[in-house]
Amino acid sequence: MLSAPLDHEAIAALVPHAGSMCLLHRAEAWDADRISCSALSHADPRNPLRRDGLLPAICGVEYALQAMALHGALTGDGPQPAGFLASLRGVDLHADRLDGQPSPLKVEAVALAREARSFIYGFTLAADGRVLVAGQAAVILPAVSR
Repeated sequence: MLSAPLDHEAIAALVPHAGSMCLLHRAEAWDADRISCSALSHADPRNPLRRDGLLPAICGVEYALQAMALHGALTGDGPQPAGFLASLRGVDLHADRLDGQPSPLKVEAVALAREARSFIYGFTLAADGRVLVAGQAAVILPAVSR
């Protein structure tokens, strides 16, 4: 993997998630097929995904989707447009909640299939070496208008 970390500000310029919805803290490393990121936002009481003060583990999917969008931007033609989640498969939740987990969270995504306007990634979200969320996601990007 390439070792060229990106900070939160650089990430925000490449993904379609703005403000507090940009959940990733750093892109630690990436190559043509995979990306490894870290996140601290799960511990922030102002995390926009929290409900009644809690951050359910299923929200880990959003962290993974952002890592996928970032990977697409870094290995493609620049900033990633907003996409549409087409499917989730084999999602395993090994925790009830993300808040209260040790920081940082480690978010990894591996490209399984990539087309011009769609992609499938396997992903894991972990803390302290323990997998919290794992699965596979397929995303479709909107058609580019000319």
